[in-house]
Amino acid sequence: MSDLPSQISVREVGPRDGLQNEDPVPTQAKVELINTLSGTGVKRIEAVSFVRPDAIPQMADADEVWRGIERAGSVRYSALVPNLRGAARALDSGLPEIEAVVSASDTHNRKNVNRGTEESLDDIAAVIELAHDRGSTCQVIVSTAWGCPYEGDVPVERVIRVAGRALADGADCISFGDTTGMATPGRVRTLIGEFRSAYPDAKLNLHFHNTRGTGLANVLTALELGVDDFDASVGGLGGCPYAPGATGNIATEELVHMVEDMGVTTGIDLEAMIEAAAAAERIIGRQLPSQVLRAGPRSRTITA
Repeated sequence: MSDLPSQISVREVGPRDGLQNEDPVPTQAKVELINTLSGTGVKRIEAVSFVRPDAIPQMADADEVWRGIERAGSVRYSALVPNLRGAARALDSGLPEIEAVVSASDTHNRKNVNRGTEESLDDIAAVIELAHDRGSTCQVIVSTAWGCPYEGDVPVERVIRVAGRALADGADCISFGDTTGMATPGRVRTLIGEFRSAYPDAKLNLHFHNTRGTGLANVLTALELGVDDFDASVGGLGGCPYAPGATGNIATEELVHMVEDMGVTTGIDLEAMIEAAAAAERIIGRQLPSQVLRAGPRSRTITA
């Protein structure tokens, strides 16, 4: 394990990616969850998404949530934006970091934002320019990077081409999203290898789902390739409302539990994150999929 990164950066995406796949949650509950997460040691939180309320009603209160949270100085908060209008709203609200998303699959992109992949890339170029003009950063998320529920496998060269266009237009970082949980370790190794060959200096984030039970195996593969930036969602909340069956991001506490035991630091207090997962479960009102939430860390003992 000596070749693994000594530390990784974890972005907590539960408040946005997690809650957008649930029935609408009260604004104050969202605020309290973000405040709880801000106290776990996590350094980055995807807090809200500035989308049309009729498109994703779960995020209709983004402005209220962003105004209501207690912003920790140690945490960098971000927002997902679907287009230039959403980017302007986020930047007007003072977000230091935004994320624009485009699907490598043209069909999924049309289902998601009612336009083709190339049209979205044209819009994202303007989003990147606006973010930089305002002194903010813009990450471009390439979703369906390992497969599409409508088209099936997406050619690696197409995924690389989409990411390359975003980088050429000034994206500060690329994120590959396993939107429907179709990634496996071999496919992760192939895509990351091709991407690193083409763009060795580009910043890379990975966003895995555990839909088919390979989420942490994919993380381990990526770690072995030197990737040190991952998304995760408290309790395993999340999915994609435009991808049938794609529920369940990797759970933040499970990611932390695994990598810290391998000597890879995260800066996150595992017990505090488990408590946050329990809070998320109470907010949602159903059992979340995280096994570490159920069993606790491996070091926890039972009082005789």
